[in-house]
Amino acid sequence: MCGIFAYLNYNATRERRHIVDLLFNGLRRLEHRGYDSAGISTDADPCCAPLTVSSGAVLRSPPPLVFRQEGKIENLVSSFHHEAVVAELDLELSFTSHAGIAHTMSATHGEPSPINSHPETSGEGNEFLVVHNGIITNYMDLKGTLLRYGFHFESDTDTEGIPKLAKFVRDSLNQDLGSDGGDKQVVPFTQIVMDVMRQLKGAYALIFKSSYYPNELVACKRGSPLLLGVKETGDMRTDINVESDLSAEGHHGKPKQYYLASDANAIVEHTRRVLVIEDNEVVHMKDGAVHVFKFDSDKSRRLLRPASVQRGLSTLEMEVEQIRKGNFEHFMQKKIHEQPDSLTMTMRGRLIRGREQKAKGILLGGLKDHLKTIRRSRRILFIGCGTSYNAALAARPVVEELSGIPVTMEIASDLLDRQGPIYREDTAIFVSQSGETADTLQALEYAKSNGALCVGITNTVGSAIARGTHCGIHLNAGCEIGVASTKAYTSQIAVIVMLALALGDDSLSTQQRRNAIMDDLYNLPSKVRDVLKLDKHMKELAALLMDEQSLLVFGRGYNYATALECALKVKQVSLMHAEGIVAGDMKHGPLALVDETIPIIVIATRDACLNKQQSVRQQLKARKGRLIVMCTEGDAEFMCPDRRCRIIEVPKVQDCLQPIINIVPLQLLAYHLTVFRGFNVDQPRNLAKSVTTQW
Repeated sequence: MCGIFAYLNYNATRERRHIVDLLFNGLRRLEHRGYDSAGISTDADPCCAPLTVSSGAVLRSPPPLVFRQEGKIENLVSSFHHEAVVAELDLELSFTSHAGIAHTMSATHGEPSPINSHPETSGEGNEFLVVHNGIITNYMDLKGTLLRYGFHFESDTDTEGIPKLAKFVRDSLNQDLGSDGGDKQVVPFTQIVMDVMRQLKGAYALIFKSSYYPNELVACKRGSPLLLGVKETGDMRTDINVESDLSAEGHHGKPKQYYLASDANAIVEHTRRVLVIEDNEVVHMKDGAVHVFKFDSDKSRRLLRPASVQRGLSTLEMEVEQIRKGNFEHFMQKKIHEQPDSLTMTMRGRLIRGREQKAKGILLGGLKDHLKTIRRSRRILFIGCGTSYNAALAARPVVEELSGIPVTMEIASDLLDRQGPIYREDTAIFVSQSGETADTLQALEYAKSNGALCVGITNTVGSAIARGTHCGIHLNAGCEIGVASTKAYTSQIAVIVMLALALGDDSLSTQQRRNAIMDDLYNLPSKVRDVLKLDKHMKELAALLMDEQSLLVFGRGYNYATALECALKVKQVSLMHAEGIVAGDMKHGPLALVDETIPIIVIATRDACLNKQQSVRQQLKARKGRLIVMCTEGDAEFMCPDRRCRIIEVPKVQDCLQPIINIVPLQLLAYHLTVFRGFNVDQPRNLAKSVTTQW
């Protein structure tokens, strides 16, 4: 939920102003994840005298400076410059080497405030500082222990105990080794971090900075995303050479810059060479070298040299333009209008065309060795959260139709709560835009432990779900900046439809149906481009609805998911109450809500449920419902003969693809509602991009 960014320059002279601006800009690239406070830490002037703390230990460098502020990043920027003037901080001072860390905080423990913001500190002198993404579930136990050892806590966060624990571990280890805790650092920085990790329960990505270890950073993770970007001069090697010896010999003092972030958006403008840090890896940056170690939870290995790991750098498959708004006012608006291109990229190389552009087949390279196993499955489970769940729900009917396999839908948290049965004969398909959703990740581990074949559908190469599943499909929909998912949703449906086509390609009885779907898939981007022309119409409708308190959306069949997704988008960004309702259940409660005051959207495009939706429309109209009917082009007279309801006409495609068409104008409606109501489109209240905490 939070955003982490760090920057370390080695033998690459940079002014403090440049370093601070880089940290602020890194945080701006993470704004889309959702936050309510922010903070940074930079080094003090080297000329300052070392600080002697209450324990008598002399730090190796002056205490780092910490700046924290609630609210938006610009609040932090303003307060930083004010404090810099008051403290007469020299922004033009140059640093040959420097380690800075930064953080955007989405409050989970305690209300937003500077004291509850990160970086969190070990106490007087800022000997250890930590930024944290995730949640520590045993923080109260740690806090109780540290209080008994004389530590004082100031914040309500679950993070404050981590830097304090690091200080406690360092002091204890130095005492065990007979060190007086002075300048000579007997205990390696990585050893302290690993001892801290042994005490932590929960999900986290952590970056440690310490006055005892100047110009060094240590990062580690378990269940939360973290990437390392590498930028160096005159050396284009793709491997990080890891040695147990942490000396700088052999590195020849080449200038290097390292970037750590919880999202690739904050790194890509600096470098595309990245290391995706795995769970239980500890990454140490020191003297121009990167060393990766595997964390061992065995406490008997305390003070022993950890095992090093050889890792290779990968290349980010994204462009800098993807993290910019271009000519659009907001990222959500940009993403909605990018959907013709995102669908094209998602289908490229997978939708195979024959002669005269006739449908030929589907090629899913990531699944080709597993399709036979999936076809033999007793059932298929789609597992996801929020929009990803809705995307799988939209495509479920066609998967059942073409594969002949029963399909079960599971919200990841609910599956975990009730420990639903999963068997070796099942195929579990995990759908996630980020590939880092906490509940979905835990459901993945649960399914793997029960022996099921696990398939991932994500939009993020190298994500935890992409790495943890047996096989999968990458959406290739492009970067999703902004909390509300839009283009990933339509690409997820397209991918699952292609999966259904691939599963059914051994059946002659469905060949005509499959060819028709493939033909419409080929034309789908142009159809979406046509739907986007409704932007002005949806803006006018949003203007009429902007003062409403609630919205009902009725759908059924393929478009029950469309009703759910429309309601989710409306309440997610415009903060208007909205409810997606399966129309077949209308008489079992929802009809009581209908009167002349509440606006109602009825999704009634041409499919097997059209006549049923016409009946629903008539019943709602009889109860004076204020109707907005979405229908297929040419059906306006049929669906609303008295012309007393507002009409949204959309192009017709195969029924399994209609949810992709139908959601686009409703995404536009949610976007314009949010703008009219004066809320932040890209950063909805109380929400975050990648949910990395479990509730």
